Amino acid sequence: MVISPSWTPDFWRGRRVWLSGHTGFKGSWLVLWLLHWGAVVEGYALDPEPPVGGPMQPLFTELGLEDALEHDQRGDLADLALLCARLRAFRPEVVFHLAAQPLVQRSYQEPLLTWSTNVIGTCHVLEALRQLDQPCVAVMITTDKVYDNREWDFGYREEDPLGGHDPYSSSKGAAELAIASWRSSFCGKAPHQCPGLRIASARAGNVIGGGDWAEDRIVPDAIRALIAERPIAVRSPTATRPWQHVLEPLGGYLLLAERLQGQAEGVGIASRPEQGSRLDTAFNFGPDRQSNQPVCNLVEGLLQHWPGRWEDHSDPQARHEASRLDLSTDRAFHRLGWMPRWNFADTVAQTAGWYLRFKQGESCRALCLEQIESYLGS
Repeated sequence: MVISPSWTPDFWRGRRVWLSGHTGFKGSWLVLWLLHWGAVVEGYALDPEPPVGGPMQPLFTELGLEDALEHDQRGDLADLALLCARLRAFRPEVVFHLAAQPLVQRSYQEPLLTWSTNVIGTCHVLEALRQLDQPCVAVMITTDKVYDNREWDFGYREEDPLGGHDPYSSSKGAAELAIASWRSSFCGKAPHQCPGLRIASARAGNVIGGGDWAEDRIVPDAIRALIAERPIAVRSPTATRPWQHVLEPLGGYLLLAERLQGQAEGVGIASRPEQGSRLDTAFNFGPDRQSNQPVCNLVEGLLQHWPGRWEDHSDPQARHEASRLDLSTDRAFHRLGWMPRWNFADTVAQTAGWYLRFKQGESCRALCLEQIESYLGS
């Protein structure tokens, strides 16, 4: 049975939401969305990283979230004592764990930091959740790169084998194993378990959208080049990715948390977890198949909105990155009613338009809120 593919903003009004990684690109968009709906949010993260080039401060700072948040905790995932203390003090009803070392190329330079952050850091959040004494649902964010990528022509399903060639992908695959282990071991009604804790994981990747200035990502690299009026250097023009606007997976995370809470409380359709309809499991959030496009097509799409040119900088000696990756989102559709709302052309247009309008002096916060409302109304 398909559940209505819509959110319940009233669900979030006054809801206590704890969010790790809130100073990053996706985290900043999610915090703004939650505050827009009236949630009470605590963020836990390191300081926002300075942008690599570009005409702006970190998105978190540009959005004014430092002043908007009542609870803005700086902390490292390695600090288990602080994590436990903050979760006990804040008493969240919903947790989103986004904090990570998210860059493939950096993972080659700092593999141990990547594994420590993405695996042990995730275990620390899970352990802090295990020690809560009140009901809580948690959505743990990993990546579409958790799968043992065989460069198949069809989408990976949530039950396909996990793997990962590079340190980033493999660390996220390992994080998924830890999440599944904590869910199996500690969520339930046995004496050693937590009856009010429900944990799901969300797999998405290759998000694009306004406000991203990270290094070694194609859209920020392209925008920096366009601003400087120089050619866009494309290192993997034929590599295919499932491109999606940042609001697509964030909407999936929010909907998953709503339905997970509803299933826990025995509310509505979500209250009947028959075989094959459980929500405390892994979910893919990806675009439609038409949005699985080569990098060169993405760049050409940007150039339709912002004139310039690109150059092929392929390097046969470059570090390995997958050349093809598709996701199946059937589970999200059938169990949550979730589906992507913006196609490839919409995604590129919204992204290019955001950067152009910001460069022309428009408010970062106003642009983001306008796109959130446009996405909700699409």
